[in-house]
Amino acid sequence: MAFIYDCSVETELLTGMRLARAAIGRGEVIVIPTDTVYGVAVDAFSPEAVQRLLDAKGRGRQSPPPVLVPGIPTLDALAETVPDEVRALVAAFWPGGLTVIVNARPSLVWDLGETRGTVALRMPSDRVALEILSETGPLAVSSANLTGHPAARTATEAFDALGDSVSVYLEAGVVGAGYPDATERGSTIVDATALHLPEGKLRIVRHGVISDQAIFDVVGEDRCA
Repeated sequence: MAFIYDCSVETELLTGMRLARAAIGRGEVIVIPTDTVYGVAVDAFSPEAVQRLLDAKGRGRQSPPPVLVPGIPTLDALAETVPDEVRALVAAFWPGGLTVIVNARPSLVWDLGETRGTVALRMPSDRVALEILSETGPLAVSSANLTGHPAARTATEAFDALGDSVSVYLEAGVVGAGYPDATERGSTIVDATALHLPEGKLRIVRHGVISDQAIFDVVGEDRCA
């Protein structure tokens, strides 16, 4: 039976973090807070764990999960190349609500689904998420909800949706307060995989908590499709 651990209570935080790390090590699914919404998380390098995440959400392999990372060095380790525009964007918005799709290193031994050689990466701005990531390494993470339903903004909402398909829930209260002006609560997703081409441009593929104008201000509107 899954339990919710209140991260505002020191003893529950310590217990919940320990059990969450152990669950990741066993290839199980956990729920963690991020700065945007709550996420279901698994070891990104365990194909079996990734499949459990997809099964919990009722999601197919054609919708591979993004990967949360603890910092920019992990971006360099996972991406085949990091274009200058991506460097500028992560300098401006990491940690925070920006996900960047880049070409993945071909040598990576993982199976996130039908990625076509790409990976979507984000460094979240949440102390609990960053603490977990610092100890586990990259985690495949998707919003903590059944596919087609609203994303959870508390661990209790996530539990109501996902129940015992998740081993450990870490509760950190309502998330998303850092983006009071956002109309969409998920991260903004930009696709940078065409930037290496002569006429390639950055493409905003999901509008989220980082506005289009904020992206344009960093890389220039002329560099965006």
